[in-house]
Amino acid sequence: MSSAPKVLFGFHAVGVRLRTAPRSILELYYESTRRDARMRQFLQRAQEAGLRPIEADALRLSRLAGSAGHQGVVARVETLPTVTSLDDLLDGVQGPPLLLVLDGVTDPHNLGACLRVADGAGAHAVIAPKDHAVGINATVAKVASGAAETVPYFMVTNLARTLGELKERNIWCLGLSDEADQTLYQADLKAPTALVMGAEGTGLRQLTRKTCDALVSIPMLGAVESLNVSVASGICLYEAVRQRKAA
Repeated sequence: MSSAPKVLFGFHAVGVRLRTAPRSILELYYESTRRDARMRQFLQRAQEAGLRPIEADALRLSRLAGSAGHQGVVARVETLPTVTSLDDLLDGVQGPPLLLVLDGVTDPHNLGACLRVADGAGAHAVIAPKDHAVGINATVAKVASGAAETVPYFMVTNLARTLGELKERNIWCLGLSDEADQTLYQADLKAPTALVMGAEGTGLRQLTRKTCDALVSIPMLGAVESLNVSVASGICLYEAVRQRKAA
C-alpha cells in the first residue's frame, strides 16, 4: 500500500527529488512570472526528466506549500520507501557507524539544518524521541535542502532504551554538555559513535545524560554560553569526519 503524497518546495528540496527519483514526482508547479536563469535551468531539467511543469501564480504556490518561502517551485510527490528500522540500517553499514541523536529538538528550522549537516558529514542516520521532537514536514524539508530525502530519520518511543541498544552494538554514545570535563577534541570519534545533542537552552534531559557513555563540551571562548544545536551538530560531526580521514 503506497503512502499519501506529500509536498516539497524550494529549489534544493525539489531539485534533489528531481535528481534522485524523478518518477516519484506526481505534479510539479512553477511560478510563471519567474524567468531568471535558475528557473530556466530547473525547468529544463524537469522537462529532460519527462515532467510537464504546471504554471501557477505565487498565491497558489503559497497555498500548496503552506509557506511563502517556496522560491517559485512546489511539487506533489510520492513518499519514497525508506529503511524501516534502525537495526536494518545498522546491519547494512560499512565501516564504523556515525549517528546524530537529537534529544528535544522541536524547531523545524533546527531539525532541517541538523539533517543538512548530517548529510554533508555522511552520518548514517538521525535519531529523535517521538514525544520531544518535530517530524519531517515541508518546512523541515525546505531548510534541509534535500537532506530530508537522503538521511534516514528515526523517531523512537524510548530514547534511553534506544541508546542502550546502540551501546549493545558497541556504539559509543557521546553526549554534548557545557558541564563536561572533557572537550570534544579529546574524544576518540574514530570508533562507532552516536553524538547525542540536547535542545538549545535546556540541554540533554537527565535520563539521556545518564545513559550516555561519556560527556564532552565544545570550548566556548567568547561571551555566549552555547551554540545553536545545528551549529554544534556540525562541529561534532565534522570533528568525527576529520579524525576518521586522518586515521
